[in-house]
Amino acid sequence: MNKVILMGRLTRDPEVRYGGASNTAIAKFSLAVDRRFKRDGEPTADFFNVTAFGKQGEFVEKYLHKGTKIVLDGEIRNDNYTNKEGQKVYGFQIIANSIEFAESKNASQNFGGDMGSNVPASEPTSNVGDDFMNNPGGIEEDLPFN
Repeated sequence: MNKVILMGRLTRDPEVRYGGASNTAIAKFSLAVDRRFKRDGEPTADFFNVTAFGKQGEFVEKYLHKGTKIVLDGEIRNDNYTNKEGQKVYGFQIIANSIEFAESKNASQNFGGDMGSNVPASEPTSNVGDDFMNNPGGIEEDLPFN
């Protein structure tokens, strides 16, 4: 079985092109995923190249941009080739099968695209007039719905 689940932020705006016989959307972007354990002198995040095809590619083009936090389900593919000097170059890429937002639109806008900071927390307010309390900022990813 080949399955990967990643949660992270786009490091740049996606590059989207259309190709093939059916003019399919092909979206490419880079995803920064925080490491679980951080040690001094080591990177705090890993960066993965992701490709999304078809409807997923169209979703990426329409809704995702630098700094957007997403969760994706996909698979790992070899991206090996032989360069002009005849040397074998090894790599991999993630092919996205499904993509979902990992935070609210408001939290994403407050993020500001800084890859190393957290969403600033706001003070919870009591009632907003519709029998619901406002959520304190930065905890949307803990909710089962958004």
